Amino acid sequence: MSTDLPLKTDLPLMEALHSTPARRYLSTEPIGDDVIRAILDAAIRGPSAGNGQFWAWIVVRDPETKRQIADWYREGWERHYGSRREQILNAEDDGAMSKRSFLAADHLANHLEEAPVWIIPVMLGAAKSTNPRLGSSIYGAVQQLILAARAHGLGATLTTLHVGHEADVRKLLALPDDALTMALIPLGYPNKGRWSQPKRRPLDEVVHFEKFTGV
Repeated sequence: MSTDLPLKTDLPLMEALHSTPARRYLSTEPIGDDVIRAILDAAIRGPSAGNGQFWAWIVVRDPETKRQIADWYREGWERHYGSRREQILNAEDDGAMSKRSFLAADHLANHLEEAPVWIIPVMLGAAKSTNPRLGSSIYGAVQQLILAARAHGLGATLTTLHVGHEADVRKLLALPDDALTMALIPLGYPNKGRWSQPKRRPLDEVVHFEKFTGV
């Protein structure tokens, strides 16, 4: 892969780290192969346990593949969140999923296949793993992918609601039986919202020095 593709924005690292929220309202505008390759080239420079790089990165553009996986994704969305639509939308925002976040995630679930490109990171040989820290072998690289997408003006979000049909997804993507999909990342140029610093609890509420001192 070439690393010579110029970035669309000269984006300082710390600015990117502070202004890359999940973007769930995505346009259908096509994304060039050169941009996808540049983003993936940045992703694979990310950390990998023991530098083993036991991963694969599946680029999905085919409408029929996306349609089928999106149907399975919506099953997961409805089971975990959509079935509580009225409860969430009528509740006071209390630190749980906010109304705004719910509506954005609901929009993504109902328009997932319209995102022009999906990236599905895969861990090879991981399907039967019981290691709760398995994701440490790839999620650092996933975040680099999301930041690289940001540098090219592309929105992304890390989703996993397809996993209720993991075996079906593996078969559809012709993955080995021992592989495990670690996420589904829709990419697209944002058509709503803005690049902004996500709201978080104050640092002093979540940072502890030397020992955990309670909530």
